[in-house]
Amino acid sequence: MAYFLLKYLHVIGAAVLLGTGAGIAFFMLLAHRTGDAALIAGVARIVVVADFLFTATAVVAQPVTGVLLAQITGYALTEGWIVLSIILYIVTGLFWLPVVWMQMEMRNLAAAAAASRTPLPDRYYRLFRTWFIFGFPAFFAVLAIFWLMITRPAIGW
Repeated sequence: MAYFLLKYLHVIGAAVLLGTGAGIAFFMLLAHRTGDAALIAGVARIVVVADFLFTATAVVAQPVTGVLLAQITGYALTEGWIVLSIILYIVTGLFWLPVVWMQMEMRNLAAAAAASRTPLPDRYYRLFRTWFIFGFPAFFAVLAIFWLMITRPAIGW
């Protein structure tokens, strides 16, 4: 019973990471495309909350449930697919943490532009480009982790 509960929580956490990440990217991109500072500020405000509420919770739950699952099933944490999953998870985090900060900065810049009725500053556009670029390695790393979790390939080091 504990195995299925942990597996359920692990799969839900993975779905939250992928789904929230894709949803946040979609809504931020659509808001950005409008060029409307007030709309961007509102969407970014919601996105930051979603990242802290959903993504951060899943980020903590994943390694906990993953380690417990490995222990219950008898997999060593040194199995190649697990090691690669952990490396990709760290890579994802190294891109995600700055993205959250960028989202907060873009939110603040857009809110200031909306309040002063001025165009979005150049810094906003630089942050958006970096944010957009950082999303790709994180997203594809999560997809790769899904593949590793499903297939559990034999990877020799």
